[in-house]
Amino acid sequence: MSGPTPTQAVGTHVEGHVLVVTIQRPEVRNAVNMAVALGVAAAMERLDADPALHVGILTGAGGTFCAGMDLKAFAFEGVEPAIAGLGFAGLCEAPPRKPLIAAVEGHAVAGGFEIVLVCDMVVAARGASFGLPETKRGLVASSGGLMRLPQRLSANLAMEMALLGDPITAEQALAWGLINRLVEKGGALAAALKLAQAIDANAPLAVAASKQIVQGSRTWSDDEMFERQRGIATAVNASADAREGAAAFAQKRPARWQGR
Repeated sequence: MSGPTPTQAVGTHVEGHVLVVTIQRPEVRNAVNMAVALGVAAAMERLDADPALHVGILTGAGGTFCAGMDLKAFAFEGVEPAIAGLGFAGLCEAPPRKPLIAAVEGHAVAGGFEIVLVCDMVVAARGASFGLPETKRGLVASSGGLMRLPQRLSANLAMEMALLGDPITAEQALAWGLINRLVEKGGALAAALKLAQAIDANAPLAVAASKQIVQGSRTWSDDEMFERQRGIATAVNASADAREGAAAFAQKRPARWQGR
């Protein structure tokens, strides 16, 4: 494990093959400014580029996840923390290819909730809250939340969250299928690391391809879906790792993945 390497607003550290990315503006509930967007974008680029990194975790410092866009910077300076091609927070329009887990303590609202919805899995602590309050502020949640939320919830529940703007609890989020794990307060990061390590035990090529198929198939027609899947899966199923997985199973030993 390497130690933390903070930027002005985002810190990273590595645990095994897991990159932990922390938004570090607890004095403003980790509200996203341009420094956060740039830091998150750099971390996601590192996650995808480094073959030694297999899973990412995104969390916030100081007992809260993220309160969304820095509204003071937006109101008084006209600063909207989006990066061309990457979107809000350097992430919302271009998620990483590798799995990304949100570890949520406290508030994940507005743009913070939109960041959560980008992630592939979510671990939340009791006391966490989720919501899109933009309609209460004369805004539209335009960083993907209104489009991703109906993919996670029924149309009625997604519409309720979008139009009322009221937050829901972590317990509600679990019941509605928005989160994967509910843990005690203060335990979100540790539980996310445990989940990330379980993913990391699997073959990295197969994990990346499986994520690509799950995400891509949302827009594939019935006529094309198997052909589209075949184009992704064939190379992985013919890889050295696929042969290693079969051999390890037959020999009743842990697999030794090479990523090829």
